[in-house]
Amino acid sequence: MIINILFVIFIGLAWGTTVGAGYVAFLTVFGIIPRLTQLTKTGNKIYAYEWSVVCGAVCGTLAFLREPVFSLPAILLLFFGLAGGVYVGMIAAALTEVLNVFPLLAKRVGIDDRLLILMMAIVLGKICGSLFHWMYFVP
Repeated sequence: MIINILFVIFIGLAWGTTVGAGYVAFLTVFGIIPRLTQLTKTGNKIYAYEWSVVCGAVCGTLAFLREPVFSLPAILLLFFGLAGGVYVGMIAAALTEVLNVFPLLAKRVGIDDRLLILMMAIVLGKICGSLFHWMYFVP
């Protein structure tokens, strides 16, 4: 029994370290935070961005481990969902900006002159998919 518990602890720490290292590598190698400060013209607040990422990761880990239950009004949940969506969207946008995903995709597909249409199709598809998920699969 003790060996099973130690094994689960070891596997959890190993996977946590792997995911954490991948997240840090993602942020540092691609220069996501400095690029985000360039785009928003808030280079003097780069330490605030870095600390918000660190605090968000720690708070997210603690929330995942404890599985808290909040009894908040629906309007506050709307703001939490919006903040989470903005975070994921900004990270995805920064990654595609750094890697030049959309221009490369448009060039490969042969629609260089319709890059705006491609981006709007992806955005609208994401919005429709998210709404479909929330309306039919979330109780």
